[in-house]
Amino acid sequence: MKLLIKGMVCNRCIYMLTEEFQKLGMEIAAIRLGEVILKNTGNIVMEEQVIRNMLNKNGFDLLYDKHQKTVDQIKDAVEKGIQEQLHTGESVKFSTWISNELHRDYSSLSALFSSSEGCTLERFIISRKIEKVKDLLSNTDQSLSETANMLGYSSPAHLSNQLKKHTGFTSSYYKRMRHNKTPHIENQIIADNRS
Repeated sequence: MKLLIKGMVCNRCIYMLTEEFQKLGMEIAAIRLGEVILKNTGNIVMEEQVIRNMLNKNGFDLLYDKHQKTVDQIKDAVEKGIQEQLHTGESVKFSTWISNELHRDYSSLSALFSSSEGCTLERFIISRKIEKVKDLLSNTDQSLSETANMLGYSSPAHLSNQLKKHTGFTSSYYKRMRHNKTPHIENQIIADNRS
């Protein structure tokens, strides 16, 4: 998440804001005068208010890139599209989905996203789907085939290749994670019941 910050005028400001973001538990990917780039964060709306309060307390303020709102809406549309696929089991064509959600031409939205985020919209969609795949494989009993079908992949092999390409791990790695968690959870339940 890129933040444009009003009032950053010297290296001391950079140092101080680095410390303040660390106190908030937020990891900075890059920082320079007038700009902070945070590593992926969770709830953007909630964190924005926390960030704004911290900045105001220290004599700074958030500036808005005129395109950031649209980029945030694109990200939200991607998340909604993934949830739609999971809920209905129907494949979502993201170019159409995003265009319909924002009532704008997909190619202009894609170009705006790429220039603002430094990665293509297609790559972002793939990365979000891969995160969901990792979550499903390591936290549910879904098979790779079921996951591939739910998220609109042409085949389990295609999903497996995407997973390996983007994470360096195979689906069996994430399934092992699930199995490794299960005994720990069962042991914790037994220990809690004895207390």
